[in-house]
Amino acid sequence: MTGRTERVVGITVMPEFFQVEGVEAVLDNLQRRARATAIATSPYVMAPSPDGKGGREPPIDAGAGSVRLLDRPLWGKRELMVRTAPSFVPDTSLYRGLRYQPSPADDLTTAQGPVIAATIKAAKARGLTVLLQVQAAIPPGYRVQFGGPVEEDRPRLPDGSTPAVRVDNNGSLASPHLHDYARAMVRDLLRAYPEVDGLRIDWPEYPPYSLDGAFFDFGPHAEAAARRLGYDFAAMRDAAVALRARLLGGLAPADLTRWTERDGGRFRLLQAFVDRPALRDWLAFKSELSVGIVRSFRDAIDAVAPGKRLVAGAFPPPWTLASGFSFARAAPLCDAVMVKLFTMHWAMMVRAWGDTLVAANPGLRGHAALPRTLAALFDIVDDAGYDRLEDWRYPEPEEPHPVGQHAQTRKIRHAQAEAGATPIWALAHGYGPVADFARRFRIANEAAPGGVWVNRYGYLADAKLDAIGAAVG
Repeated sequence: MTGRTERVVGITVMPEFFQVEGVEAVLDNLQRRARATAIATSPYVMAPSPDGKGGREPPIDAGAGSVRLLDRPLWGKRELMVRTAPSFVPDTSLYRGLRYQPSPADDLTTAQGPVIAATIKAAKARGLTVLLQVQAAIPPGYRVQFGGPVEEDRPRLPDGSTPAVRVDNNGSLASPHLHDYARAMVRDLLRAYPEVDGLRIDWPEYPPYSLDGAFFDFGPHAEAAARRLGYDFAAMRDAAVALRARLLGGLAPADLTRWTERDGGRFRLLQAFVDRPALRDWLAFKSELSVGIVRSFRDAIDAVAPGKRLVAGAFPPPWTLASGFSFARAAPLCDAVMVKLFTMHWAMMVRAWGDTLVAANPGLRGHAALPRTLAALFDIVDDAGYDRLEDWRYPEPEEPHPVGQHAQTRKIRHAQAEAGATPIWALAHGYGPVADFARRFRIANEAAPGGVWVNRYGYLADAKLDAIGAAVG
């Protein structure tokens, strides 16, 4: 870890915008309008898919995000189907004998791939910090929508099954095959792009977008890791099975209010961990798995390019209790940690968790206690939030995000308290109307003394770039 502490104003720019708008034009926008000091991009290139196959841009987030439209069109469209290819020619010798292999270079790599090297060179010439963003546990790792683990490496629920629908496609953080691939990818990327300042890894955790997502990981890789780390896997699994059964069939409205009432609710939640220490061990075990994948990236960087930065991006508290990410454990391995304020997802998550609980507990249907309880447990509002579950949904492009100022600030401060001297960077999301984005960006900028980032350039109309510049000026 390098210990750098300068304040950063960064923007994530996916490669396709350098391809469409031009490298210098994008960098001019970032510096002159937004006063950015750093960028992050990824090692792939994109093209429209003529046959309609591939992935949607922007991503649909398991269907809920299908309302999203780009602020900055790609090839003349605000939504389209696309294909991707690596922006470099991978060194296949680095992956010899590994389960996971890099995506092969193709005609798109040849035609468009050099734009990433050109972007890095131009950005560095302007004095910008440049990070490459990759996925921590979705091989091949270049872009979140194009990849995923094989069946043997999928995280498992306590009964050994896998959910039918997920927003993320992370593999088991306990899989040695994902660690092997991560180390090889680091070597390959730093060989291909030696000028970058470092890597930014996304989702070194189990993203808890759904209730099922909070109940990972009980697969064979996790069992082997528990044995190696000294955890009682059977006890943790039994405790998780009991908790899941209670939530999926044993809840009444009175239970919800008891868990969230002032002071007494915290007591009951803490008492549950006293009564079932295996639940506490399970959460600690997930933290071990999360920090393990971060350590694999750190070790690989230090082995081939000491001094390059490592930045991890994760969910904010209190979701990290379920995702496994630990700011305290990851901080010594990172030069900074990003807290993702992807506030359009927060409303989606209330709805996703709530729909699951109502389906399993019909008596909860129509009760205001359910959405209020979820909003309170997730700590996303400054008031009680919406009373009706159906009002919690993915916001339309021109709808403000239903989140509180103080709630967002608390998440950053909690993370910084855990991370100690390692800077916390707030990562706001560009999706949404201009005024609401400007409000959310100001909150992030003021709450995180270490730095502030925005994800992603594709949602940043010029008015939003100007709002960033005004806030940080």
